[in-house]
Amino acid sequence: MSITTYTKNNSKHGAKISKDVIRRKRGKYGFLRKQELRMYGAIDLGTNNCRLLIARPTGHGFKVVTSFSRIVRLGEGLSESRSLSAKAMERTISALAICSEKLKSLDVVKTRNIATEACRRASNCSEFLARIEKETGLAFEAITSNEEARLAFRGCQPLLNLEQPHALVFDIGGGSTEVIWAKINAENYDILDVLSLQVGVVTLAEEYGTNEISNDSYRNMVNEISGQLTSFCSRNRIKQNIVENNVQMLGTSGTVTTLGAVHLNLNHYDRSLIDGLDLTFEELNYASQKLISLDFQGRSGMSCIGNERAELVVPGCAILDAICHAWPVGRLRVADRGLREGMLLGLMAEDGVPVKGNPAANSQQKNAPTPHKKAGTTV
Repeated sequence: MSITTYTKNNSKHGAKISKDVIRRKRGKYGFLRKQELRMYGAIDLGTNNCRLLIARPTGHGFKVVTSFSRIVRLGEGLSESRSLSAKAMERTISALAICSEKLKSLDVVKTRNIATEACRRASNCSEFLARIEKETGLAFEAITSNEEARLAFRGCQPLLNLEQPHALVFDIGGGSTEVIWAKINAENYDILDVLSLQVGVVTLAEEYGTNEISNDSYRNMVNEISGQLTSFCSRNRIKQNIVENNVQMLGTSGTVTTLGAVHLNLNHYDRSLIDGLDLTFEELNYASQKLISLDFQGRSGMSCIGNERAELVVPGCAILDAICHAWPVGRLRVADRGLREGMLLGLMAEDGVPVKGNPAANSQQKNAPTPHKKAGTTV
């Protein structure tokens, strides 16, 4: 595991810094500010997005200080070429340079930076990661699909209901989809099995297109995913546990958060209404069908979607459709969190900070707008 620890260069401040240091108390981490002011960073470099999160510990969770997200399309054309393109790498380096500056400006003491499916599959991954470190100072690691699933699960675990013995958690990414089967153990969940599909919203979009998707194409996407879920389902007796009402389902991805926003008819995306939102399968299907029925222009014209998500949301709906049909739990909890939160919790725990994770941002829809009934809006 590659973790970067930052040391601030104070030499240009001369004697003034030395006097300040003398007055400080030496602790576990040397001459530092109070523990609660320590900043941690996490960068998730995916097939489609580059995301940064910087936070500091507070209580049993953490407070986000700043975040950054940019669509870089790192995996563009990867399915055919098997290597990262020059343009994709340039876009990514540009975004990572911004991340590096943010980390330095906030005196982040430790960060973990990961690359996922696009880098796992690319023949020139090692050269690209070396170039990132040379040009931005950021050390990256291309993690395995199992490690990706573990981090996503850790980031989302605070949203799980401890009264349910089993949990199905999935993360729909750009180049892959991870499905986690977990079981309660005391006051925590243990991962029992992981299924990693080398199919995500970007790979499906490149295969089937993004503008006009026919009903047949959509059904083919669903069938492509469904066929890959059978053995995982059988060996874990998931359907039997669902029949016995022992399973909860949680999803983390741009697909499920977008469907949550569509369900609530939001004029703009609001994490405080989405993270922790509970949706029935009927509500999910209603929101999905609304998006599927629109063309690209119609989807991009929706204020909570825009151009960037409009091209990928239908392939995401197809993956979600396959998951819901395979495992009819009947209800899904939406998580606007995942890999970055899992990394942050891990970094803080390694430093002895007693963190468990943040509660749901959504206070169970208490202040959410009434679904499908918003002034001036017809659904």
